[in-house]
Amino acid sequence: MSVAEAAAGLLLDRAPRLGAVRLGVVDGPSGSGKSTFAAVWAAELRAAGVPVTVFSSDLLATWDDPFGWWPRFDAGVLQPLARGFPGRIQLTDWSAGEPKRGDWLDLKPVDVLIMEGVSCGRVAVRDRASVLVWIEVRDRRERLERAVRRDGESSRVRLAAWQDAEDRFFRSDRTADRADLLERVPEVLPDGACLPP
Repeated sequence: MSVAEAAAGLLLDRAPRLGAVRLGVVDGPSGSGKSTFAAVWAAELRAAGVPVTVFSSDLLATWDDPFGWWPRFDAGVLQPLARGFPGRIQLTDWSAGEPKRGDWLDLKPVDVLIMEGVSCGRVAVRDRASVLVWIEVRDRRERLERAVRRDGESSRVRLAAWQDAEDRFFRSDRTADRADLLERVPEVLPDGACLPP
């Protein structure tokens, strides 16, 4: 059984903790594959006939303030959903290369909300998340290269600084220690082979 299959089963076995919404969270360092895992997890749930919304904190975070989005997401989305009302949040617009206020996003109550991104599994959500999955590539250099391949070479310096910030955050928050499931992504060797997880 894959970790995504296990996460789907565990989530459906547990009672909702965000009002009637089951909240699944995917956290871990940048470049570890959280977005990919969240999509696979959602596909497993949809195959079981469960309505799912996936939300990424990348739509809110900025280089200069990677974790400060939480209070407005909590107030604008999680708290209304817990009361059975739609949530609403203003996204970050990166279209001009620098962050500015973007469009508003409405999130209707749904059976399952999967939230993914760096710091999504922070201690502030532990009483509302039904399942927390921690995803990691252990080698920091490999994570950086994966993130650069995703975001482009021009982002390398900022991504390295982001890694420093997330390392500090995770040491303080101890997110991985609270995870229900752990997915270690195999690291790719120069010849294309993979180290075992």
